[in-house]
Amino acid sequence: MAPYEIFFRKSVIKDFRKIPKKDGQRIIQAIRKLAREPRPPQAKKLSSQERYRLRCGVYRVLYEIQERRLIIYVVRVRHRKEVYR
Repeated sequence: MAPYEIFFRKSVIKDFRKIPKKDGQRIIQAIRKLAREPRPPQAKKLSSQERYRLRCGVYRVLYEIQERRLIIYVVRVRHRKEVYR
């Protein structure tokens, strides 16, 4: 299976500025792994939306999958207390 392309919403870049560098690197590695496996066992589908949530320590990555175009669209990366607001 071909790897998915990963795209980021512009606001995600701002989200990364608030995250400590060490945590940010771990999150980037987790996002890169999504290109090979867009629905890893630790990812959960959000019931209210067509999005998925990936846990990275105390941070959460919200993303959408576009199957036909093989795209993963990262929507938000924030602390678990702020991500769903």
